[in-house]
Amino acid sequence: MTTRLGIIIVGSEILLGKREDKHFARSRAQVHARGYELAWSLVLADSWQDLVAQYRWAFAQDGSFFSFGGLGATPDDLTRAAAAAALDLPLQRHPEAEARIRERFGDEAEPIRIRMADLPKGSDIIPNPINQIPGFQLQNGYFFPGFPQMAEPMTAWVLERDFPLCNPAVQLRLILRDQRESDWVVFMEQFCAAHREIEFSSLPSFLADGHTQIEIGLRGEETELEQAWTSLRQELERRKVRWEWMEGPLRTDEAMT
Repeated sequence: MTTRLGIIIVGSEILLGKREDKHFARSRAQVHARGYELAWSLVLADSWQDLVAQYRWAFAQDGSFFSFGGLGATPDDLTRAAAAAALDLPLQRHPEAEARIRERFGDEAEPIRIRMADLPKGSDIIPNPINQIPGFQLQNGYFFPGFPQMAEPMTAWVLERDFPLCNPAVQLRLILRDQRESDWVVFMEQFCAAHREIEFSSLPSFLADGHTQIEIGLRGEETELEQAWTSLRQELERRKVRWEWMEGPLRTDEAMT
């Protein structure tokens, strides 16, 4: 099972600056707490063509994704129909979703709210403890309302049910003092080729005093990370580079100052 998830946030109002997104930060925290990572994130307008195309892409990915927004009953709420169209499925009235909406709203469920029980064929509902209008799961996609305070307990329920706790990837970060990235490119290429299972990052920066430095980041399983670190440490020692420890499973007294 992959430990990486994607995030789709639907809402033209976010792209236009009318509202600030809160789903990404909350979801990232929830996902990380269970040992998972976010692999990608999209913010999409309420555009039929864009939604269908991006949902089709998301369904085809190796890993699950969470989608927020567009589950209401107004003309700009396109998520349910777009998700169905992405998989060439019809919308159909989900009996359990219908029952929950009718129980919550009674006669006021008709004629508008009941539309939110029309889900892509084959969907399973995700309970909504706030107002009982459920989200839904379709294949590897999980669909939640656009209100963060409503979506948060629903994503927590999904994570508890479908995403068992796992060991997160280990991260190592260090600063190389007085180094230029161009002097390290050849080694970086060789390093990445030798340690393909490790995620590598290099972030150069220019200091106010004219000095340069590089932040090196490594992520991966602990055993592979130890091997990669040994290789990097040997190169640091060979070049007699000053470096400072930032994060990871090493002692701070290992830094060369």
